Amino acid sequence: MPEAQSSRQDPRRRKKQQPVRRTVSQICPPPRRPLTVADIRPGMENERLGVVRDSMFQNPLIVKAELGKPRERSYTLPGIDFNYGLYVRGLDGGVPEALGHWNVFRQQPTCPHELTRNYIAMNRGAVKAGLVTARENFLYRQLNDIRISDQDDRHVKKEMPSLPPNMTFGVVARPSTPFFDLLQHRYQQLWVQEQKATQKAIKLEKRHKVILGKLYETRSSQLRKCKPPVKLDALWHMPQFQKVPPHLDTFCTEADRQRAIKAHQEEHAVRQGTLRMGNYTHP
Repeated sequence: MPEAQSSRQDPRRRKKQQPVRRTVSQICPPPRRPLTVADIRPGMENERLGVVRDSMFQNPLIVKAELGKPRERSYTLPGIDFNYGLYVRGLDGGVPEALGHWNVFRQQPTCPHELTRNYIAMNRGAVKAGLVTARENFLYRQLNDIRISDQDDRHVKKEMPSLPPNMTFGVVARPSTPFFDLLQHRYQQLWVQEQKATQKAIKLEKRHKVILGKLYETRSSQLRKCKPPVKLDALWHMPQFQKVPPHLDTFCTEADRQRAIKAHQEEHAVRQGTLRMGNYTHP
């Protein structure tokens, strides 16, 4: 008997425990409601002295954030039974109604749209009629209201060009970089060959160039090249001092005098003064 009872109790024990179902309020708790006077406890951030009203805790500029809690926005929210979102009111018969009926969308009649005014034609007609001022143009447009018809779509519709059926649209991809030509200096070799071919062509052109005969110079060409010498006149001296020899000669011989003049000419570029007889320009 006890073995039979144990065998009967085994299936019950083997049954899986059903998961505890949580309510919506437990999964998504309701939003926090604004603070009231009854919610204020001693030591809280929003504790006040004097007269305290519930409206004070509905002003976001006055309410302070509690330590460790989200900031109160002071907005009064509906209760727990309120459903947020848009509620669609409609009668849906389910699958039978979907299979038994077919709701066809009926196109609503379109209202005739107003045609745009053809200002080009009206301005042309006003000019032909001799109307120039703004007032005259305004009156002419009221009497002759020309509109652009829908049939005249020459500027809108254009015939598409005939394209081959196997045409591919888009941008052509860039060719791959020739790395082997770069590594082998192929472009350098081509440039050297082009330079050699150019130089060879220049030499052949010079060789086949017609050499003209010898040019004879005329008198005009010789006079153009010739520079007549300019005769330098001697410095002017007073007649009574023309034949007077110098009274002082510091050079012993004429060779010393020429040597000193030569040295002065060599140092002429680095000396100061009008006659280049002063100090040196560099130390």
